[in-house]
Amino acid sequence: MFDDFTDELEEGEGQLIEEGDELEVEEIAAPEVAEQRAAAPEARPGVPGFRPRRMVCAFCVDKVKVIDYKDVRTLEAYLDSYGKIKSGRKTGTCAKHQRRLAVAIKRARHLALLPFTAGQLSAGE
Repeated sequence: MFDDFTDELEEGEGQLIEEGDELEVEEIAAPEVAEQRAAAPEARPGVPGFRPRRMVCAFCVDKVKVIDYKDVRTLEAYLDSYGKIKSGRKTGTCAKHQRRLAVAIKRARHLALLPFTAGQLSAGE
């Protein structure tokens, strides 16, 4: 392997860069790196033209003042299959309403309107 490298150097196949030559950053960098720099910062790497849609808080859109703990149907939408509260990043809920939603879910759990765990979720149906 080392002999192959020295043979290439002796034959002069490699390009020599003299001191006077100026190279731009794009020429030196790999083409993949240059493409990633050109992409928008919000774009998903590897998928051209993909821009995730900004999620909007459903409670802000409906101008809800109070999240009712007795409205089980609404609260169930914010629970996953294990009975855990979904994060605001997944549901699009703003921080203010996420806090109020958590309090409402915990109150509904305390009154046995909602399950604490997945085992209770499947047994209740």
